[in-house]
Amino acid sequence: MDSPPAGARNVLTPSSLNRLVRGLLEDAMALLWIEGELSNLARPASGHVYFTLKDAQAQVRCAMFRPRSQTLRFAPAEGQRVLLRARVTLYEPRGDYQLIVESMEDAGAGALARALEELKARLAAEGLFDAARKRALPAYPRRIGVITSASGAAIRDVLSVLRRRFALAEADLLPVPVQGKEAPAAIAAMLQRACRSGRYDVVLLTRGGGANEDLAAFNDETVVRAVAACGVPVVAAVGHEIDFTLVDFAADLRAPTPSAAAELLVPDAILLRTRLARLHAQLQRRVAQALQQLAQRLDAWQARLHNQHPAQRLVRARERLQTLHARMYSLLPTQLTLLRAHAQQLRGHLQISALRNRLAAARMRLAAAQARQQQTMRTLLQQQQARLDALRRALHAISPLATLERGYAIVFDAEGHIVRSVRAVQPGQSLHARLADGDISLRVVSAAPGKVCPD
Repeated sequence: MDSPPAGARNVLTPSSLNRLVRGLLEDAMALLWIEGELSNLARPASGHVYFTLKDAQAQVRCAMFRPRSQTLRFAPAEGQRVLLRARVTLYEPRGDYQLIVESMEDAGAGALARALEELKARLAAEGLFDAARKRALPAYPRRIGVITSASGAAIRDVLSVLRRRFALAEADLLPVPVQGKEAPAAIAAMLQRACRSGRYDVVLLTRGGGANEDLAAFNDETVVRAVAACGVPVVAAVGHEIDFTLVDFAADLRAPTPSAAAELLVPDAILLRTRLARLHAQLQRRVAQALQQLAQRLDAWQARLHNQHPAQRLVRARERLQTLHARMYSLLPTQLTLLRAHAQQLRGHLQISALRNRLAAARMRLAAAQARQQQTMRTLLQQQQARLDALRRALHAISPLATLERGYAIVFDAEGHIVRSVRAVQPGQSLHARLADGDISLRVVSAAPGKVCPD
C-alpha cells in the first residue's frame, strides 16, 4: 500500500497534541467529585498544594492553587482520605493529565455533613424548625438559665454583658460539658431540668467557637428535640457568627455569639433609664395638668357651695327684706295721703246721706219716665221697621239680582265692563257671565246684530 503524499499528512507536534488532548478532556468532562487518599503532599511557599490522589489500584496527580487552598478549613495530611471537587485537564509540558481541585473536604467530615443534612431535613419535615412555633423573648427577664461550660469563656462574656446592660436580671450557670461523647446527653438533661423547674423566664444555650467536631453536641438529635420541647423560650449562641448548628434552627432565637445573645436577652439599662426619665417627666406633666384641672373644678364647686350656703342665703334674704322695708317706708306717706283723701271723700258722702229720701223719690220718677220713653221708642221702632221692610221689597223688585233669579245673566268683558251690545264684542273674545248662583267663562264664536224687542 502506497503512503499518502507528504503534503496530505496532518502532522502534529507533541505540544499541539497535548493541547488538543487537553481541550478534549476539558470539554468532555465537567466538574466531578472524586474520593481518595492523599500522598506526595507538597505545599511550597507559593501557597499552592500539590499531591497525588490514589486508591488501591490507581493514582492521579492533583493541584490546588492558592486562591482555593486558602479556603481549606483543615490542614491536609499525608495518608488522609479526602473528597475532592475537581476538573480534569492535561499538563501540557509533561503530557500528564491531572486534576485541578476546586474544593477539598475531609472524607469523614463529608460523611458527617451528609448525615447532618439528612437529620436536618427529617427534623424540618417534622416541623421542629417552623417559624410559626418560635416564641418571643420576654422584654424584661428576671432570671436567665445559662447552659454552658463552667470553665469556658462564653459564661464570662455573658455575665459581663448582663451586668453591664441590665444588672436586675439574675443569671444562673447550669454547667454541662459542651463537647465530647457525654455532652449531648448532659445538655439534653439540663435543658429538661431547667424547663421543668419553672424558675427561668428564658434559657440560653451557648459555647464558644471551635472546629466542626467540637460543635457536634449541638447537632445531636436528642439535644435538638430537647430545645424544641422546652417550655420556655430558648436562645442558641453556639460558636462564632459563621457557625451554624441544628439547635440554631430549633431555638426560638439564634445569636451569632454569646455576647450578642446576652445583649438580645436583656434591655439596655441606660436606654431604660432615659426612657423612664422621659416617662416620669411626662407623668409629672400630666399629673400637674390633672391637679390643676381638679383645683379649678374645686374652686368652682367651692364658689357654688359658698353661694348656696344657708348663711349666704340668709344674707341675701335679709338684704331683700331691708329693701322691702325701705320701699314700704317710702310708700307709707303716699298711702296715708290717699287714705286721708278717701276718708275725706267718704265724709262728703256721709254729708249727702240725708238726701237719700229725695234721691229715692227722684229715682221713682225717673224710672216711670224711662218706662214711658221705652214704650215710645218701641212704637217708633216698629213703625220704622215696617217702613224699612216695604222699602226692601220695592228695592228687591227693581234689583238686578232679582232679574238674574228669573233666568237672566249679566255679561262682562275681560276688563270687567258690562257688554251692552253685540257690536262691542269680536269672535274669539273671552267673556264671562254672572248668573244668580255664580259666574261662567265664555268665548265668542260669532256676533251678529239682531232685532231689539220693544220694551
